[in-house]
Amino acid sequence: MNFEEEVTLLVKSRYPLVVVDTIDEEFVSRRFFEISKSLSMNLYTWSLTMGLRVGGSANSFYQSNEPAKMLKMVNDLLNDPQSSLFLFSDLHKFLEDAVVARLFKDTLNKIKDTRTTIVMVSAECKLPAEIAPLAARITGGYPDEKEILGEINRILADFKSSSVHIDVELGQEDLKRILKTLKGLSIQQIRNTLNSCILRDCRFDRNDLAEIEKCKKEIFDKDGILEYFGSERKNNMAGFGNLKRWLSDRKNVVAAGNSGLPPPKGILLLGVQGCGKSLAAKVAAGELAMPLYRLDLNRLYSKYLGETEENLRKALTTVERLSPVCLWIDEIEKIFAASSGEIDGGVSKRVLGAMLTWMQERHDGSFIAATSNDINSLPPELLRKGRFDEIFFADLPNPLERGEILKIHLIKRGLKPEGFDLGALSLNSEDFSGAELEQAVISALYSASGANEKISTKHVLEQLKLTRPLSVIKAEAVDSLRGWAKERNILPV
Repeated sequence: MNFEEEVTLLVKSRYPLVVVDTIDEEFVSRRFFEISKSLSMNLYTWSLTMGLRVGGSANSFYQSNEPAKMLKMVNDLLNDPQSSLFLFSDLHKFLEDAVVARLFKDTLNKIKDTRTTIVMVSAECKLPAEIAPLAARITGGYPDEKEILGEINRILADFKSSSVHIDVELGQEDLKRILKTLKGLSIQQIRNTLNSCILRDCRFDRNDLAEIEKCKKEIFDKDGILEYFGSERKNNMAGFGNLKRWLSDRKNVVAAGNSGLPPPKGILLLGVQGCGKSLAAKVAAGELAMPLYRLDLNRLYSKYLGETEENLRKALTTVERLSPVCLWIDEIEKIFAASSGEIDGGVSKRVLGAMLTWMQERHDGSFIAATSNDINSLPPELLRKGRFDEIFFADLPNPLERGEILKIHLIKRGLKPEGFDLGALSLNSEDFSGAELEQAVISALYSASGANEKISTKHVLEQLKLTRPLSVIKAEAVDSLRGWAKERNILPV
């Protein structure tokens, strides 16, 4: 359901109070004008500066700016037999006042089981404990793809009517990707992003997608515990044949939408550190043509009581709002650390329960790509079938894969692989992970630059000989991890 359908259902269900978390009051207000018309309801709006008004009227009720006086007026208006919608902005900030809180509770009690509903709008609305159970909470102010397309057309029409000439060259597939990328932003954020991209070169084409992704990442990095990431092509990942085939079998089902087959839920990637698990998550997003978001575990946990659970709720609500997306949970074992609850007062235990329930019950079409380096910290509930579609194990690359990895990193840095002896490099890098091979190439570039020489096989070999791979330094831990995967027949990537 979109925002209007969800609110309409709540109003028809006779909820006395609906809380809308939004950063775009203008968008939400316009939606409520439409909802009130479709339901033939009176609409009243209130804010501290504008007072209580009827619909879009410029005139407010006399002395209605003060919350206590406004609520008394609302109680009088409830005698009207026609049902009403009351849209209050930032009222929760005044509920610490005993008089306002009492008047508000009296109002809610009066409208219970009637077709009148109070809607509270704010970027972050915290309700008193005695009022919170009466409220239905939703997130709003974020247009769907149809509304985003309408906004794009309006912006282009505005440019067309102005003196600024804009060249528009956009294919259908490119437009679909832009719509998906803009999803999750408010109308104002969409306007700002598109205006910035278009005015940069007076063009609107597929090249703007990278700039839109950059703007969205900046917005999400500031806003919360979800980070927006760009996806990767499978050609940038050596090996992982089983995973690539697995994704290929399912990408058509994801693209078709309602194909009769259940959409894939997700994968869990276990394995040795530095062997490409994070890269595989990015490739999964690219193959399934889904925007990629990473759950930032450093921002999830808080020292304040109840805030960790609230952070998780907000993150999962945002995922549902953005769906379908690929949710990347890097080092997922960190969420469930101390899940017995003895160390942190039960926080991790509650987080575990909430996360497992969401993973099992969600129907939003999103895909989870989780990675883990420490299988001993994962609760058994997470590993059972139903949480993930498949569990893959990423082992150290074989000689052929090591050559491919080196080739990818040489090309990435503008070097020609033909000028290097990849066979010799592969043979001299036994037990190296992908990350260690990449670092050997980077260190060789510095070494060659310092010696004022052109980088060659010699420089890379020198760096390989200077490096002790993690599989040697932590041989017992790596062997234990490989043995665990072998005993349980975990599918290799």
